[in-house]
Amino acid sequence: MGKTNYDIASVVLTSAEWVASRATHVSINTAAIAKVVERMDGEIPTVMWDFEGIHFFDNGPLTAQYLLVLDALNFCFWPDEELQYDHLAEGLKNALLADDTVLDAHRLQSYTGPKLRELLHWPRNLPLEEERARLLREVGAELEKSFGGKASNLVLSAKGSAVALLDLITRHFPGFRDSCVYKGHQIFIYKRAQIFVADLWGAFKGQGLGAFKDIACITMFADYVVPAVLRHWGILEYSPKLANSIDSYQEIAAGTEEEVEIRACTIAAVERLREQFVSRTGKEVLSVQIDWWLWSSGLPRALELELPFHHTLTINY
Repeated sequence: MGKTNYDIASVVLTSAEWVASRATHVSINTAAIAKVVERMDGEIPTVMWDFEGIHFFDNGPLTAQYLLVLDALNFCFWPDEELQYDHLAEGLKNALLADDTVLDAHRLQSYTGPKLRELLHWPRNLPLEEERARLLREVGAELEKSFGGKASNLVLSAKGSAVALLDLITRHFPGFRDSCVYKGHQIFIYKRAQIFVADLWGAFKGQGLGAFKDIACITMFADYVVPAVLRHWGILEYSPKLANSIDSYQEIAAGTEEEVEIRACTIAAVERLREQFVSRTGKEVLSVQIDWWLWSSGLPRALELELPFHHTLTINY
């Protein structure tokens, strides 16, 4: 597939629908989608960015730097049962408040696993710690090489287009190229690249560095929590074998048909959910908004192990 701006905006959803139409381990229950829309009376609860109060925000370039680093590291919060996204977000925030140069591009290039652990004040090895450090070095090196060391310059280069920014991220930063091969077909998901765009939009409330005229092109962000919520609501249905693997917390290997189908069908299901909300109300509904609603709804129960989610060791989410 070519990577024009239009292609990169549509390729995630196209990939997801391609997988969903051929999936054998995961299916989408359209009747359950209709029931959810009916239950919500067509209205999605408003979930603001940083509803948890854990993120750094100064309304300027340093916020963009923080968010790019955060989303470079935003993956794999297991098998350490105590480590959660909150620890990462707040750890980086506190490090910045103590030293506003800690995420400068030249310093990012010096990080090792132990240095990152020290930065976050985490008492033991982080999951995939060396991969996290490698991605920090990659981000620092490319920012310095192509964007004057600043994530804000990367954002400004997109000229107010979420699609253009997604294209820039995936072209310049290999660690954000979240793709795989499914039944001989390349599938693009781009979870962390898309969530960086959404985080900017949410943090800046659609203004300044977060002003994107085409934010509607961004899909949901296929992770662990949202598919668990969709399964709980009956929207996603798993084969008996896959359901047993997830309920017994067996690892689902990255790139397997089961893992790809969970993520792709989640994207396709959220898009269908979005379409039904739009049809019901006639109002614009963003996939970003649905993602934040589902994620905030499911996270507490997932943390309490009341909502089983799939376990996959990966840098993609």
